[in-house]
Amino acid sequence: MIQAVRNFIRNTDASSATEMALAAPLLIALMFGSMELGNYFLTEHGVSKQVRNGARYASRLTLANPYTCSDDPSTVFQDPDAENDIINVTKTGSVDGSKTGRFEPAFWAGCGASQPVSVAIRCVDKADYGGIYTSLDGDIPVVMVSADVEYNPILNSFGFNTGGLCLHAESEVAVAGL
Repeated sequence: MIQAVRNFIRNTDASSATEMALAAPLLIALMFGSMELGNYFLTEHGVSKQVRNGARYASRLTLANPYTCSDDPSTVFQDPDAENDIINVTKTGSVDGSKTGRFEPAFWAGCGASQPVSVAIRCVDKADYGGIYTSLDGDIPVVMVSADVEYNPILNSFGFNTGGLCLHAESEVAVAGL
């Protein structure tokens, strides 16, 4: 009986299969984890880029009254539909919203918010900015575009419910379309 136990312990047949069975779960988790992380960073970068493009577009719009700074976007820009245009540029890359952009329209459903993309104007003292702003009267309008969208993980397509992560991106630019 003792000889049979010794032979069993010294037996190296199928040791490679045993090692693979022990290492496979770790390797699979590492593989899917790196894919998920890469997809998250790609999506987050895309959202940040589109929000930055929307803020850049908004900074070049002509103001209704260049020497008046207001917190209401509808009274700041010359075009009354400027806020909708900024949101369209952020979502699709076009003013009229005809392009599809980097993300499908369903992506912009938001993270519990009724409007995932928002535009806000705030007034900043011109002493905080240099260059062309020092000669202006009053404060400087600064536009901020922000977006809150839900991240859809790759693992959800395999039947895992990983829960929703919210991606938040914002960009702030001084209005140069004076």
